[in-house]
Amino acid sequence: MSLTLYLHPLASFCHKVLIALYENGTPFTPQMVDLNDEGAAAAHLARWPVGKIPVLHDSENRRVVPETSIIIEYLQAHYPGPVRLLPENDELSLETRQWDRFFDLYVNVPMQKIVIDRIRPADAKDPYGVEEARATLRVAYGMIEGQLWAGQWAMGEAFTLADCAAAPALFFASIVEPFPPEHGNLSAYLDRLLERPSVRRALREAEPYFSMFPYRDAMPERYLNL
Repeated sequence: MSLTLYLHPLASFCHKVLIALYENGTPFTPQMVDLNDEGAAAAHLARWPVGKIPVLHDSENRRVVPETSIIIEYLQAHYPGPVRLLPENDELSLETRQWDRFFDLYVNVPMQKIVIDRIRPADAKDPYGVEEARATLRVAYGMIEGQLWAGQWAMGEAFTLADCAAAPALFFASIVEPFPPEHGNLSAYLDRLLERPSVRRALREAEPYFSMFPYRDAMPERYLNL
């Protein structure tokens, strides 16, 4: 098996790539990275000096591929499957990339800001930054609500890269900053994502690690029985 994905099962950005792999049944070897372990951290920094996960290693093509969106595009180019996650149409592909970046930058990133702040020492907390992150999420929720009128997925009727990004971002964001009741399209969209087999598999594999999630006490019961 030529593909190895270096990851942590609780990391939302890792879930994004796992969903893409599971959508197409792409064979790969998952390799957990414990960045708190000195040896594992050093090995990963040698692999990708930025130190972020996930990272894909393709031994057949002798490539190390970082960054979630790039990994998924690489998989489509070199290991295509039945589900095309980036449309062939140039304009639709561009819009898909735009929404992929939107879910990463305006849902996943502010969600992580809120989560990380909860485990900071009392004298290092950033309440102003957390409120900014919550405000960003509320704006993002409204924009997603408007995007979803046209179909069941982010880009309409086809499941794409944008949905791979949306699923883990919205799953965790809905815990730290619940959706307003008026955003029915958004709530229904997350429900559909959670029914998608690839998404359910990624989250079920994460469940043994949910106790490590700083907002575990706020997780809805249904999130524990996917």
